Amino acid sequence: MRRLSRNGWLVAWTLAAAPAVLAHAFLDHATPAVGSSVHGAPAQVKLWFTQRLEPAFSTAQVLGASGKRVDKSDAHVDAGDPTLLVVSVPPLAAGKYRVTWRVLSVDTHVTEGDFDFDVVP
Repeated sequence: MRRLSRNGWLVAWTLAAAPAVLAHAFLDHATPAVGSSVHGAPAQVKLWFTQRLEPAFSTAQVLGASGKRVDKSDAHVDAGDPTLLVVSVPPLAAGKYRVTWRVLSVDTHVTEGDFDFDVVP
């Protein structure tokens, strides 16, 4: 009986801790898509996350193949969709680009990451 009680406590603790683990804002999808090749340059890079973002502490950059920043330095959380982070880019030449992001979800968890996409003629 005591073993059952301890196992029950362990299950209850695990279930209680699960929401904290799931609370981080992870990248759900992006446009251009992660690892994609797009014909013609996008005007914006859009990143959707699994949680609402804190606008003051969420950012993204687009880097060219040389590692130089090429976006318009205007990354912002969309006013109508707090899970969407948008950054504008000028007309991009054909080549490989890397998107880097660092976001803070409204529950104070920070996540960051990066992905590549290619612009093809």
